[in-house]
Amino acid sequence: MAQDFERVVAYDSAGDVNIGTTVRTVLTSNSDDALIGIRLTNITTATIKADVYITSTASGGSADSYFAKGTPIAAGGSLELIDGGSKINIQSGDALKVKSDTDASLNVWVSFIDSIST
Repeated sequence: MAQDFERVVAYDSAGDVNIGTTVRTVLTSNSDDALIGIRLTNITTATIKADVYITSTASGGSADSYFAKGTPIAAGGSLELIDGGSKINIQSGDALKVKSDTDASLNVWVSFIDSIST
């Protein structure tokens, strides 16, 4: 079975790719998926701090699991949260979310495999 490689870019409420201090949902899984890359890029001239987490609705509740919390990213720098062939499995209803501590400061690119099992 061929894998369905996908990508998604985080947008703010105005359709801009520059994420700020409001939490933004980047991806909500509609099946069993595998995150294979999360790249965060600081587009400002000062250090920012970023949060990246998944809100999971497993077991009927809702819980946040952080990949990065208040993680500094240098001016003009980037951070790869998944590397070395690692993967993060997510299930239907899980939501990947991001935010920065600075307005219009963060670009987010996510690569994933859609529907890894049936």
